[in-house]
Amino acid sequence: MTGDVPQDTMRPARLTPGDVLRVGAAGLLGRPTRVVLSALGIAIGIATMIAVVGISSSSQAELLRQLDRLGTNLLTVKPGQSVFGDNARLPIESVSMVRGLAPVHAVSATGTVSATVRRTDRIPADHTGGISVRATSLDLLNTLQGKVVSGSWLNPATERYPSMVLGAVSARRLGITQAGTRVWVDHRWFTVVGVLDSLDLAPEIDRSALVGWPAAQKLFGFDGHPTMIYERSSDAAVADVAAVLARTVNPENPEEVEVSRPSDALAARTAAAGAFTDLLLGLGAVALLVGGVGIANTMIISVLERRREIGRRRAVGATRGQIRLQFLTESLLLSGLGGVVGAVLGAAVTFAYAATNHFPAVVPPWAFAGGLGATLVIGMIAGIYPAVRASRLSPTVALAAT
Repeated sequence: MTGDVPQDTMRPARLTPGDVLRVGAAGLLGRPTRVVLSALGIAIGIATMIAVVGISSSSQAELLRQLDRLGTNLLTVKPGQSVFGDNARLPIESVSMVRGLAPVHAVSATGTVSATVRRTDRIPADHTGGISVRATSLDLLNTLQGKVVSGSWLNPATERYPSMVLGAVSARRLGITQAGTRVWVDHRWFTVVGVLDSLDLAPEIDRSALVGWPAAQKLFGFDGHPTMIYERSSDAAVADVAAVLARTVNPENPEEVEVSRPSDALAARTAAAGAFTDLLLGLGAVALLVGGVGIANTMIISVLERRREIGRRRAVGATRGQIRLQFLTESLLLSGLGGVVGAVLGAAVTFAYAATNHFPAVVPPWAFAGGLGATLVIGMIAGIYPAVRASRLSPTVALAAT
């Protein structure tokens, strides 16, 4: 019997990668509604995680852009508590002493004035709107790198007369958008010569009405003691300047001086936002896990419904390994579909958020890679049990199933 094929040469047909994909996709295309609903859980989880990472990265990019624009070399000095527990005072000559430090290239000061500013003289004196009146030196705007949005900054002429520059918040509270308007300060009218843009590193200036140092001394009896000093030095010298600033300002009682770096507040805000980001990532992981359970449930139901198909494939020679591979491929395709849709949705949410807030849109590549990798891992884990269960079905039992 030369025409007979020896038994030891018979081998089951091998499935190429293309065959595996076609067989796996055929199982999904036959149940489109179930596929969409099952992939939705994965999509929601991945979209949440990518959107959270993208929004956080965009916010951090905006912070870095702000810090580059504002600089991290600004230090502030203010009086603390004296040894007797009351409020200390900075010496009158403290500004000139700081200016004498070699690394310092800009220094200015403000001083609190005992006065109130109101829109008109008809408003009661106790309705201050939270606006404080401060005496200021002419170089304050340069030191803070601020910008005037209306009118002009104080000059050697206007700093001696009833002229005023309003911070951004103060102008809004007084209902003033243009320079040239008059406001009532204690018992006299002041002319608003300028309105400032918002100062991220000096929010106290935003809520202030600024008058010239000589005018404050002449009209309100200001004693000349600064209550806040602003100093800029080179970036490399910030730490060294901060270490000697208190002793320079008040050599006799340096412990009564508080030195701070306003840019640290922006960094702290980002750290707080990072903790919230971790919480949202945890919620996204939970949604992804729920999606994986949904895929496992879908695949188990699919195995039960397709026992006759499994029996026919086994009867024509499909091995258990090929059956396992078929259902495992279906699970991976199902989770991969949800992952791709979720990645697109997460990126869209990030770009929409960035565009709304005028932030740079940033979605790290590792977020896409990690999200899609997580979906494949979830799909593989979710598909293992259904695939093994399908491969263990006896051909005769599967063909007899109705």
